[in-house]
Amino acid sequence: MKLEDRINRSLTQRAATVILRSELAKLGSSAQVGRVLARLVDEGKLVRVSKGAFAKTRVNKFTGKPTPAGTLEDIAAELFQKLGIAISPSQLAEEYNSGRSTQIPMGSVVNTGRRRISRQITVGDRTIQYESHHR
Repeated sequence: MKLEDRINRSLTQRAATVILRSELAKLGSSAQVGRVLARLVDEGKLVRVSKGAFAKTRVNKFTGKPTPAGTLEDIAAELFQKLGIAISPSQLAEEYNSGRSTQIPMGSVVNTGRRRISRQITVGDRTIQYESHHR
């Protein structure tokens, strides 16, 4: 069985939306896995959201084109969980959720606590931003 077939089967059997390159590393060499992932991105079966992180796609019923199978917030939360990074809602989101503010937070901001993160997570033209308020 070809490596591309094994990776395709592995992707379809996973319930997760986010796939890390490291999860597929055992299927072949680094260069082979990289070529297959690049081909899957070109075919529209995956979309790259961060370095070494990809998200599954589904066909948009209005445009007929592949789009990520989740929102930026869902994909980011799943990616952070897989990476073992604890995040919490931003200060603005927390104020809105607790009723202290009526301003609805528009941007995608997460609180990383004391941890400094430089990983850029992008889906389409939207990017996760970080704030680090110590609690």
